[in-house]
Amino acid sequence: MVSTLESAPTSHRYLPLTATANPSPNQSLLPLTATVSGADHLVIGDCDVPALVARFGSPLYILDETTLRTACRQYREAMVRHYPGESLVLYASKAWSCLAVCAIVGSENLGIDVVSGGELQTALGAGFLPERIYFHGNNKSREELELAIATHCRIVVDNWHELHTLVDLLVGAETPVSILLRLTPGIECHTHEYIRTGHLDSKFGFDPDQIEAVFAYVSQQPALRCIGLHAHIGSQIFELQPHEDLAGVLVQWFQKATQYGLPVTELDVGGGLGICYTEADDPPTIDAWVQTVGTAIAAACEAQDVPLPRLLCEPGRSLVGSACVTAYTVGSQKTVPGIRTYVAVDGGMSDNPRPITYQSVYRSLVANRMGAPLTETVTLAGKHCESGDVVIAAAQLPPLMAGDIVVVPGTGAYNYSMASNYNRVPRPAAVLVGQGEAHLIIQRETLQDLLRQDCIPAHLQSLTETRPQ
Repeated sequence: MVSTLESAPTSHRYLPLTATANPSPNQSLLPLTATVSGADHLVIGDCDVPALVARFGSPLYILDETTLRTACRQYREAMVRHYPGESLVLYASKAWSCLAVCAIVGSENLGIDVVSGGELQTALGAGFLPERIYFHGNNKSREELELAIATHCRIVVDNWHELHTLVDLLVGAETPVSILLRLTPGIECHTHEYIRTGHLDSKFGFDPDQIEAVFAYVSQQPALRCIGLHAHIGSQIFELQPHEDLAGVLVQWFQKATQYGLPVTELDVGGGLGICYTEADDPPTIDAWVQTVGTAIAAACEAQDVPLPRLLCEPGRSLVGSACVTAYTVGSQKTVPGIRTYVAVDGGMSDNPRPITYQSVYRSLVANRMGAPLTETVTLAGKHCESGDVVIAAAQLPPLMAGDIVVVPGTGAYNYSMASNYNRVPRPAAVLVGQGEAHLIIQRETLQDLLRQDCIPAHLQSLTETRPQ
């Protein structure tokens, strides 16, 4: 017997699925398919989570295909409902770039946003057409720009250096390159200072006082075909008003670009919609976010007598974040009387650097004892040699023992993509689950993998050959 989490023991009442007919994935702490089995185990995609750990090891990223596809469809369908013009949803692949994730969003008829040569190569490997790939970044290398030109993807130009480099690379080119210009709108939003990108004090984009000079310069470059404008105001945003404000600013710039003769037809409003990491988080639904953006752009165009552009948006976290959980195995414990109890797991900052980087807060549960009362508050610590390697500072959990499987939800965005080999720890495996089947999409790194790129100079060879065995 399998029950939904909504009927699970009250000890886990902070982990319900969204109780609506069409839940917005970004509002759910767990993937949409999460259930509790008769054996009191967490089940995702009809796969028993403790069984997945027994089969694939831990730490383990578990990605629910249904949740990811649902988010893709909700964005795409909401665009059709709420924006009267043409539109395209782009997946911001920096959230999680791998062949399988990119292939899923591509099969859902989304385009893709990449920020490096590696992400571009991954998108191409997953089957994306170049005209549906948009290449961002504030310091693209000459080699990356050459790759972008060769593959005919769209290039989102961030600064003067990049403009001049492109013009230099395109001397004698017969076909112009399609570009968008990234502009800094000067709009603040309430989010972590590291992930605010639209305010004036930002490393990204052309500032407002540069815009007309940029338009004038690009209009004189036959090798550049400026098809649109882009702006992005930040990440993990729960407010809708800043996106309304952005629409008015972008449409004003769009109108100004046409006055310089630029053939602009696209406006890219970026992304930034937040997700639930704890029960206190209350982000808008995907539909509400798209409605705000689509309605605001259409209204601004009507007010300024501007033809409707092709509207682009770039969700990342709100597409894949809630679709994935990370499973760990409990190891050692240490109680400091009167202060705290540390419970260590077999991962930490190398597979989830967000807590130590952004002070991000997560929730957790015990996948092999879902009904156990949450009677203890412990510090869920990572295994790395770093005092700050704490997954959750105050985790509410049942009494734990070595071998328990602790699951942390909301780890689909910026976890694998920011993972490291700190302490020479191999990066985890990832599996895609759905309809009772689990497919390996990222192999677990081995100790041999860690040495694969190492090189030993010739004068050190004798040391390695004579070392004690």
